[in-house]
Amino acid sequence: MYILAVMKNLQSKLVNVQATLKAPKNQRNNFGNYNYRSCEDILEAVKPILKKEGLTLMLSDTINNEPLYVVATATISDGTDSLSVSAQAGIDPNKKGMDVAQSFGASSSYARKYALNGLFLIDDTKDADATNTHGKVSKKASTGTLTDSKQWLQKDSVQFKNVLKAIKEKGFTMTDVRQKYKVSKEVEQLLTN
Repeated sequence: MYILAVMKNLQSKLVNVQATLKAPKNQRNNFGNYNYRSCEDILEAVKPILKKEGLTLMLSDTINNEPLYVVATATISDGTDSLSVSAQAGIDPNKKGMDVAQSFGASSSYARKYALNGLFLIDDTKDADATNTHGKVSKKASTGTLTDSKQWLQKDSVQFKNVLKAIKEKGFTMTDVRQKYKVSKEVEQLLTN
C-alpha cells in the first residue's frame, strides 16, 4: 500500500506541473513565417515549477545505428519514484551546411522537445510541425478548386535575402525553397551561384 501512495504522490505532483506549465513559443522562423517553442524554452518554463514541487528532471539520449536515429528520454523523479517518456528523431550526418556534431545535436534537441511535450502534455497541434503546409497545394473552400498557395520568390526582396541566408548559413536546398515559394530559373541561378 505504501508503494501506491508514494507513486500517487509523484503522479499528483506531475499533474500539478502539467496544469501549471506555460511554455510560450518564443522562437521565430522567418523563413517559414511561424513561431515555435524550443526544448530550451520548455526547460526554462518548467524549472521553477519543478523546484516548487520538489521534483527533478533528467534528459538522456541513446543513439541507434541502423537506421541512424536518437532516442531522447525525459525522466521526472521525486527522489524515490520516477516516470519517463521517450521520443525519437532521425539523424542525417550528411545534412548540407551542418557538421556531424551539429546534425546529432539538432536531432537530439528535436527528440528531447517531443519527449518533454509528452511528459508535460504540451500540445503542439498549433506548432510549426503541425500547421506548416510545406507549400503543398490547398483547396479553396469557397470555390472548391485546387490552387497553389505559394508565392513567387522575387529577386531583391526581403524574402529572397532570407532564403539566400538560409541556403548559405543553414544548409537549405532548392527543394526546401520550393516547398515555400515558386522559383523562376533566373532566381534559382542567383540563389545557387
